Amino acid sequence: MPHATPRKSLRRTNADLHGSAPDKSEIALIIVDVINDLDFPEAKQLARFIPALADSIARLKRRAKAAGVPVIYVNDNFGRWRSDFRALIEHCRKGKSRSLIEKLYPEQDDYFVLKPKHSGFFSSTLETLLRYLRVRRLIITGIAGNFCVLFTANDAYMRDYELSIPSDCVISNTAKENKEALQLMKRYLKADTRHSQRISFEKRERLR
Repeated sequence: MPHATPRKSLRRTNADLHGSAPDKSEIALIIVDVINDLDFPEAKQLARFIPALADSIARLKRRAKAAGVPVIYVNDNFGRWRSDFRALIEHCRKGKSRSLIEKLYPEQDDYFVLKPKHSGFFSSTLETLLRYLRVRRLIITGIAGNFCVLFTANDAYMRDYELSIPSDCVISNTAKENKEALQLMKRYLKADTRHSQRISFEKRERLR
């Protein structure tokens, strides 16, 4: 029977996903489904909230990057199974969401994860990436609060991540639905839902 390789050895030789995940941070900023063509029936309802959302997330992203916090775009593939992330961006830039894409255009050092369903964790590489980055706390933003943000936050909570979901960085089809989703995440997922300006990027003492 072949001799098993010790776990410690594997972690040492494969500590950064072969160099493709060089950052180490206990905090990560997650941006959900903002690379979006807005080509669905409810898009008209969302449209009125998008300018303020884009501005809020852009400001939060600038603060995160200044603090050395990695930014991860977690995005639906919108059924475009043969596209990569950049092709998806170019597809969305041609439609109704051009201004949204331009304000939140991914930078070269940002990470991205494509997902096939609502949760960013379902059948994706997100959990693997977060583990290698050594993340303990997630700041989740994006579209929509009562669907993909909620499902992603729920799966993160089940994996023992600490959650911040700033109320001005999440939108849903209606203000009422968004408020209800935020209340649910605050109550049941222990999420900090304060305004993004109150988000702190300070590192915390690790529990022993």
